[in-house]
Amino acid sequence: MSNGDTSIPKNIDVNVPSVARMYDYYLGGKDNYPADRVACEQLLEHVPSTKVLAVNNRRFLRRVVHHLASEYGIRQFIDHGSGLPTQDNVHQVAQLVDRDSRVVYIDNDPIVLAHGKAILEENDRTAVIQADMRDTEGIFGHPEVRRLIDFEEPVAALFVSVLHCIPDRDDPADLVRRTAARLAPGSFLVVCQLVSEDAATRDFVTDFMAKSTGDQWGRVRQQADVHTFLEGLDILEPGLVEVSTWRPDSDLAPKQATREWIEFGGVARKW
Repeated sequence: MSNGDTSIPKNIDVNVPSVARMYDYYLGGKDNYPADRVACEQLLEHVPSTKVLAVNNRRFLRRVVHHLASEYGIRQFIDHGSGLPTQDNVHQVAQLVDRDSRVVYIDNDPIVLAHGKAILEENDRTAVIQADMRDTEGIFGHPEVRRLIDFEEPVAALFVSVLHCIPDRDDPADLVRRTAARLAPGSFLVVCQLVSEDAATRDFVTDFMAKSTGDQWGRVRQQADVHTFLEGLDILEPGLVEVSTWRPDSDLAPKQATREWIEFGGVARKW
């Protein structure tokens, strides 16, 4: 971590790249280490659109949160696998629409917890908890989640660019279904993940990330896989798409330039 004020948790091996810190690097953040930066640069050699993809994904998150808050009146958000705090975090976007919006961030990286608590110390409508996003029971029963989230009212559950971190054996589609089952009618599920229709790209990135992160990775999937994540839910227009094309702010908004792999997903509503 460059020169932040937050101390490094003692159980962190900064020589092993972290998905959260690699994402931070691609977004121009400072909360990353040499090992993260080396892995990012090596990845760019093989899939050069990766940095642009990360930026477009962040813009998608911002648009989705603003849209759900302003157009659908959502005031509760659970951000699974939130990563390190950066610009335009979920609570900042949602609370610009309504200052009483409540947000819970969930991540299993201790550094995310440390930085999140430091940033959110004076915001009593927002919390960050260290948990594995696969632990649905633990998350929904956590005291901070129970304090902030009223599950009798609609909630937006976010799985933005995180499901590729979950291996098939842990069934990411079932994770989304379990979460949806606990939410009130009128709630939303936001899902996107890294996909490629090219087998060589899928295999290379999946292998590279698994080795780089100490097997803290799932796999790059195909578009058809993402469709299974939201089966039985009402998918909002324009459907499941490359995320830079999901309700862009204008025709001039940045688009994904190359498509060796893309961030693919959308928003679904539970009735």
